[in-house]
Amino acid sequence: MSEMQEQIQRHIDGLVGTGAETGVQVAVYQDGALIVDAVAGTADSATGRPVTSGTPIFSFSVAKNMAATLAHLLVARGFLDYDSPVIDLWPEFGVHGKATATLRHVLTHTVGLPAMPREITPSELPDWSRVCESLAAAEPRWRPGAAMGYHSYTFGYLVGELARRATGRPMCELLREWITAPLGIEGQLYFAAPNQALPGFARLEQEAQQWPPDSDDAGAILAQWESRPSADFGNNGEILRADIPSVGTVTAHGLAAMYNAVLQGKLVDSARLAELSALAFEGVDQVLGHPARLALGFPLGRIGAPAEENSVAFGWPGGGGSYAYADPARGVAFALTKTRLVPDFDTALSVTTILADYLAGTR
Repeated sequence: MSEMQEQIQRHIDGLVGTGAETGVQVAVYQDGALIVDAVAGTADSATGRPVTSGTPIFSFSVAKNMAATLAHLLVARGFLDYDSPVIDLWPEFGVHGKATATLRHVLTHTVGLPAMPREITPSELPDWSRVCESLAAAEPRWRPGAAMGYHSYTFGYLVGELARRATGRPMCELLREWITAPLGIEGQLYFAAPNQALPGFARLEQEAQQWPPDSDDAGAILAQWESRPSADFGNNGEILRADIPSVGTVTAHGLAAMYNAVLQGKLVDSARLAELSALAFEGVDQVLGHPARLALGFPLGRIGAPAEENSVAFGWPGGGGSYAYADPARGVAFALTKTRLVPDFDTALSVTTILADYLAGTR
């Protein structure tokens, strides 16, 4: 067992031991080698079933790492172009001033549709056609490209509908055929999980008193279900079986393996990797209200990285505390998934800090 593996294993064992976490997975590749594959706790506290490195955990927006990677693969394989208008494939989308929207706008969350139309609730999410028809008919909050705001659930449908129209295939199939099967990680990354896989999934947990009180703020752009992760949502069989490529079910090992393949040139070439980590938008997120720096499809900068690091890491966190990123400068692919939903990223921050300190001492 490597020193890094031992340090992180002790740390997550301690988090589970104190009750701060119930189940955790951490996986890290460095320069192509798996240096950490650590797990702690239970996948289902009711049965005591342990978490393994192969236990899929519903991890909310961490799945945007897969959707954005697929978008780049669609461009690399000639199905899409970053600057082609969405309406070239999806003519109905052009109403209400959206005719200028491009894949670049979708990937930088600047297309102007951060929230689902109000007629779309969680129960409608499995109905792909209905969701996409509503998005096509919707009026944007800003002219495409004029501002940025986190596209919580709409992102995956926008990427996915372009993918479907370009290839004739849903995102769940592209994920399997372009990423998980070639990399030998089938059963570890899911959009639209098959029914027979569900018994092996982890069960999410959530303590209500950890979260801020509910708000009926009329000025909020996102509906509460779009902005606040729910264990009930992530444990719902219909949601788990549905192709909703803004969210998904993953293992930390699967995510880290995907990002390692990106860094090692197995999924994209060096020119495409440069696109993944180059600054594409900088400004204020109109939904979340904080400064944002985005590459094409990903936030830029590692969570908790000091400013002097000038981090070129890219990757999405997920509501409830999961996180995954790739760091081309350090050759690191990292992922952390967890079963207990909390409103912060303290666990991810603590583990990435241990990793950063270790790497600083070895280079």
